[in-house]
Amino acid sequence: MTAIASRLSESTDSLLRFAMRADALITGVLGVMNVALAGWIAEISGTTPAMEYAMGAFFIAYGVVVFGLAALRSVRVPGIVVAIGNLVYTVGSLVVVLADVWPLTATGDVLTLAAGGYTMVFAELQYQGMRRIKCH
Repeated sequence: MTAIASRLSESTDSLLRFAMRADALITGVLGVMNVALAGWIAEISGTTPAMEYAMGAFFIAYGVVVFGLAALRSVRVPGIVVAIGNLVYTVGSLVVVLADVWPLTATGDVLTLAAGGYTMVFAELQYQGMRRIKCH
């Protein structure tokens, strides 16, 4: 038992792994919900069902890939890539709403900005997790 506690206290990548796994799990579940509710989401947001199916599939694939990356022996570089991806998604969400890329409804704008806020929070968690990793 002492060996396990010692190993855990020596780990410096636990926050990054946690942030990556949580991001993967939540995004994957949201992807499944997006696919299941694509027609309704399209109706209330101003998008199309095809776009919602595509986004749902992307979220599911993202979740699977990021969960796999979180299991790698070294997560520093994958964590950087995932955090940058989250930042890009955040900026993209803002651009979509501010540039009026699609004819979104008010609900669509809110959902898009909420997704951007979500990715911003996870980018920050992943960044903080990377800062805790001791470089050897």
